[in-house]
Order: sequence, then C-alpha cells, then structure tokens
Amino acid sequence: MTVNLRHIHPLSDFQRGAKAFLATLKETQAPMVLTVNGKAAVVVQDAESYQQLLDRVALLESVAGIRQSVAEFEQGQGVPLID
Repeated sequence: MTVNLRHIHPLSDFQRGAKAFLATLKETQAPMVLTVNGKAAVVVQDAESYQQLLDRVALLESVAGIRQSVAEFEQGQGVPLID
C-alpha cells in the first residue's frame, strides 16, 4: 500500500483539527503521514484498519513458519513427535 499524497499533513494542522482528521481517518481507512519541519514523523490510522494490518501480519508470519517447517521436513530435518 502506498501513501496517497493527499494524506500528508503537518502535525500542527492535525493538532488544530484533530476531530476532523479523526473523522477522515475513520471514513477513508487510509493511513495519514504527519510531518514535523517538512519531514515525515509519524503515520496514523484508524484502530480498525490497524487491527486488520496486525491480523494480516500475523497470518503472513504463520504461513512463513509453516513453509519453513515444510522445507525443513523435506530436507530430512524433521524430528518425530513419537519415537
């Protein structure tokens, strides 16, 4: 996912209009980059989108672990559960 250039704002604008920015975050579910002195400082997003991101990362980590386990098993590196 790339950041939409319309979702880059100075932190000071966010602080002055926090309620409006939060409504936008919730409506668009798109992350927003906040800048300090013209440089990206933080990324904010609504809680639901953040949880979805965490869920996706957890799923991808599980899939990667399973793939690694299968590869190790196929290379004879598996350990029997029962002797």
